[in-house]
Amino acid sequence: MHAMVLERPRTPLVLRERPRPVAGSGEIMMSVTACGVCRTDLHVVDGELSHSSLPIIPGHEIVGRVEEAGAGVETFRVGDRVGVPWLGSTCGLCSFCRSNRENLCDRPVFTGYTRDGGFATHAVADARFCFPLVSKLDDLQIAPWLCAGLIGWRSYRMAGEGETLGLYGFGAAAHILAQVAKWQGRRVFAFTRAGDESAQRLALSLGVTWAGASDQLPPEPLDAAIIFAPVGALVPIALQAVKKGGRVVCGGIHMSNIPSFPYQLLWEERHVMSVANLTRSDAREFLDIAPKANVKCEVTRYSLARANEALSDLRDGRVQGAAVIVP
Repeated sequence: MHAMVLERPRTPLVLRERPRPVAGSGEIMMSVTACGVCRTDLHVVDGELSHSSLPIIPGHEIVGRVEEAGAGVETFRVGDRVGVPWLGSTCGLCSFCRSNRENLCDRPVFTGYTRDGGFATHAVADARFCFPLVSKLDDLQIAPWLCAGLIGWRSYRMAGEGETLGLYGFGAAAHILAQVAKWQGRRVFAFTRAGDESAQRLALSLGVTWAGASDQLPPEPLDAAIIFAPVGALVPIALQAVKKGGRVVCGGIHMSNIPSFPYQLLWEERHVMSVANLTRSDAREFLDIAPKANVKCEVTRYSLARANEALSDLRDGRVQGAAVIVP
């Protein structure tokens, strides 16, 4: 197999040849047909998360075809199309796992972070945490669903059922959720980097009510806002934009420091909350609803050898929608 490997933080990925992996008990081994590039991959590569496993193959929005099923696997057969998300496995024993909050597991395994991921021609995954992909969309379109979609969906549900929703950072997750929200009859307000007219045009083409710079206030108060950009300074800005009782949801795994702000912005029962990982229930819900909402991804395709270019384009804001690696 071939893989793009992170050997040291803050260094480019290196193309390596390795023995093809073997599925252990309870695992499946697959050929990777597409793997989305997520901002979390950037945080891993840029050393913004502590590293417990190096070298590591990043990538956790994996679409593949099963080539081997290990002992005890009954849910998948050779040839099945599967999706592999960020949450690679959980302990099943801690208080969080036992209370249906496996996203907060004390001893989790994360794909592309503590277990090799999908920037490769082949990958191995715990079959219990993989999902059958039955949508008729092609692999390139489906890949971003497996993190931008899944964790975005968890953020979306935590934002509540208000009519007006702000999305700060109009990238892969936001452009998926904007379609779901419109399908559900909500009005979406898209916030981008100042001057990013391409992202604003994309948002408007997907049916959002308004698109503007993240330092602007929307034309009307919001019921909730989700922040996907890893910029802590957006928290007080979003609090200013939501109405009394409104929610601000921080949807990323990493964010720059949140600056101090006057209590007046939080008063009147406004909420600030974070989202951590996902549950398998989140995944099943989203994979059921996305085809009904006719979710389509704006995708830029990269070869495996161009993974560093994909990361650079994402880091510098040159990707509209989602970036996907096709080995």
